[in-house]
Amino acid sequence: MAREMLRQGGRSARIQAEVHRTVQDLLKTMDRSEITVPMIAERAGVTPSTIYRRWGDLSELLADVAVARMRPIADPDDTGALASDMEAFVVQYAEEMSSRVGRAMLVDVVGSVQSGAAAQCCQYTYHHLETLRERAVARGETPFDVEEAIDRVMAPIVYHILFGDRELSPDYCRTLVRGFFAVSVYE
Repeated sequence: MAREMLRQGGRSARIQAEVHRTVQDLLKTMDRSEITVPMIAERAGVTPSTIYRRWGDLSELLADVAVARMRPIADPDDTGALASDMEAFVVQYAEEMSSRVGRAMLVDVVGSVQSGAAAQCCQYTYHHLETLRERAVARGETPFDVEEAIDRVMAPIVYHILFGDRELSPDYCRTLVRGFFAVSVYE
């Protein structure tokens, strides 16, 4: 995340938007290992010191761009039942995050220690799971523990995405969800 508070619509917000756009454009045509702060600065029309002052280093900037791209634009689908809501959310999450772009964003976020980008990214997932939990309660369904869902469903998915040791098929994701509900909700 940016180190300073940004005024909505102010100069800082415009600079941040232009630097983010420039990074996204570069990532479409180049490998991230080829991208440098001076290259970003030149194309964004700012000085390298502006980038260093605001983000600290390239990894923090890449993480900030990734978190901005990961920000949810809508609540998870409402299928009418908790189990199918959770399955739909988990399958979609695994599909998006295991894509080349999703994996690169996860690597950028996880590789960023100072900015709190990983915590922000995690909050997005917590928010979606809380939404699913609240829907279940409103429908009279048995709620689930969000932290347990993170540990037993989301963490294995992120692990397999980052290490690329398993294909995250929809069936695998559904098996995680079914196993979670079999043990967690109905004990």
